[in-house]
Amino acid sequence: MFEGEDGEVYFRLFTYARYLNQQGLDPSYVDSFGNSHAVQVRQDVQLAKFTAYFSGWFLAPQFRYFLWIWSANTAQGDPAQVVAAGTVSWVFSRFVTLGAGIASLPTTRSTEGQFPNWLTVDNRLTADEFFRGSYTTGLFLKGEITPGLKYTAMIGNNLSQLGVSASQLESGLNTQSFALNWMPTTGEFGFNETFGDYDDHQEVATRLGGHYTHSREDKQSQPGTDDIENSQVRLTDGNLVFTPDLFGPGITVDKVTYEMASIDAGIKYQGFALEAEYYWRALSDFRGTNTTGIADIDDHGFQVQSSAMVVPGILQVYLSGSEILGRYGDASEVRAGVNWYVVKKRGLRFNAEWLHLSKCPVGYTSVPYPVGGNGDVFHANFEMNF
Repeated sequence: MFEGEDGEVYFRLFTYARYLNQQGLDPSYVDSFGNSHAVQVRQDVQLAKFTAYFSGWFLAPQFRYFLWIWSANTAQGDPAQVVAAGTVSWVFSRFVTLGAGIASLPTTRSTEGQFPNWLTVDNRLTADEFFRGSYTTGLFLKGEITPGLKYTAMIGNNLSQLGVSASQLESGLNTQSFALNWMPTTGEFGFNETFGDYDDHQEVATRLGGHYTHSREDKQSQPGTDDIENSQVRLTDGNLVFTPDLFGPGITVDKVTYEMASIDAGIKYQGFALEAEYYWRALSDFRGTNTTGIADIDDHGFQVQSSAMVVPGILQVYLSGSEILGRYGDASEVRAGVNWYVVKKRGLRFNAEWLHLSKCPVGYTSVPYPVGGNGDVFHANFEMNF
């Protein structure tokens, strides 16, 4: 950390090594349309991610910056494998901060900025991953209404701008996302309002949250091509909604309206935590070739996370699960894990986790679950976060 008369620079690093074993998964799956797909079953070791953070103020303490360089090493050679991004903002008071830049849409609790202080290492439960928005460029407003009651509002380009150039975006700010969080009993919910009670609350801490997002999405092909680079909107069987001929021969979706709402609740006390979230998503107003016959789609889901600090400050165990329910199939997961904080601080931890997946509709190389995953997965991680 550097402090001077004209500014402040705070530097952080995050990385982890992961052993992943997906050999307990079925090698293929059949989607809701009767099509068979192969599942790439992996067993490997990766230095999965590296992130460098720079934050502070410049010339005026009210002018804040948060910049980061992020590398997903499991996706070497892919678009957005390395991202340099961030935000700048002006703090008017604790009630109002106005900013701009690349930030996570406040679509669910896990996109409010707690990363990487989750129970798991750098992966969400599958229901959260399926329903949430991602990172995009836009304007945001956030602050405190009263002690313990916070709000965030963001207007952005789309649900996920990672790997998408400005030439692929439609003209206009097509995404609006809002969050309201209340901590009624203690006015806080632990460090960064993260999951689990590492903080060992001696008074009952509670949280209630709500989120709503509306976005007009398109497939964001490169100009003059038919490639699909929008992978954020999927059906509950794992298919991208923009896949040509998915809904029938000659039918291609070019645009769709996404609406998503979630509510969450949690309680923490003396190292124990119980936290849950419910999701609802609607896809409507399909536009493209022969799309008039596609009916609106409503999907629902939930997740529950329970955890306990068996040895305060050192050893934490957790049991979690989630479910996704929709017209194009249902999916679920159960997972159990342990966190060992090696030096009795959050900065270094060893994590081991077992997952049982059923028809997983979401996934990519940086998370331990693939699209179509059905069966057991084990992974172990050693994380550095300072």
